[in-house]
Amino acid sequence: MAENTKRWAEISKRYRTWIKIEKRLSPNTVEAYMHDLLQFAHYILRMWDVTPAKVEPVMIERYMSWLYDRGREATSQARNLSGVKSFFNFLLLEELIPSSPAEFIETPKFGRQLPDLLTTDEIDRIIAAIDTSTVKGRRDSAMLEVLYSCGLRVSELTSLRTSDLFFGEGYIRVVGKGDKQRLVPISRTARDKIQIYLDDRRTNEDRERSKGLIRRPDSQTLFLSNRGRALTRVMVFTIIRQAALRAGIDKQVSPHTFRHSFATHLLEGGASIRQVQELLGHESILTTEIYTHLDDRHLRETLEKYLPLD
Repeated sequence: MAENTKRWAEISKRYRTWIKIEKRLSPNTVEAYMHDLLQFAHYILRMWDVTPAKVEPVMIERYMSWLYDRGREATSQARNLSGVKSFFNFLLLEELIPSSPAEFIETPKFGRQLPDLLTTDEIDRIIAAIDTSTVKGRRDSAMLEVLYSCGLRVSELTSLRTSDLFFGEGYIRVVGKGDKQRLVPISRTARDKIQIYLDDRRTNEDRERSKGLIRRPDSQTLFLSNRGRALTRVMVFTIIRQAALRAGIDKQVSPHTFRHSFATHLLEGGASIRQVQELLGHESILTTEIYTHLDDRHLRETLEKYLPLD
């Protein structure tokens, strides 16, 4: 068993390097994949004591049944299987196996929980609830305008840099998952609010310098905290939650709610699913297809409201 365990460890180390360097997955995703792979390896070694090259489809099926018996949710099972398939695809590329034993293993079926959606009126109310008489308020207003009108992930918002702004062309450059870049149109309202915020920043920095205050703000990051550092996810979440409460919005509102609402409003406005996929930065169109179900729900609600069956 020791030799087989050693072989798993050797290949797992090479696989980690591959998903980190070649696939350019985020550190959190790499750790999640490696955690799942370690669990899978332990199961295979305990049950059959074989190397990765000797794993058969029935073993993977048994492993999936084991996850089910342990009460793992379908989403967790699907994530585990995705990692297993990725691992064996790596072995294929390395020519360590002739075919993948995971190729025809079906992904567990599960329903997606549809998130709360905000109407355009609710979005406007949340942004309008921010007190723009202060520098912080003008920053928050610009930030939420960009978050919604560009459909960004919160990590994409907080990592925006001033060098990512191409206002002359009407675009911003967004660095998404796996450091993949995309260009996203930005509205004039968002551009104007960002410009006002940047003017505020420049004025404050000039004022501090004139007073002899020494502070080195992160001049490259677009949205900064009061201490001149990049905002965190928690800070953005808090800003949105407080604005939603002031606006009287009785929904579970998070940064991702803005992104979901952006995508749904695009589809309702006639955009194609391919266009939405590109704007959101989804690698697979399957990820974007959830919004077709959201659109169906909107249609059903409209029909029930205006054309009741009873």
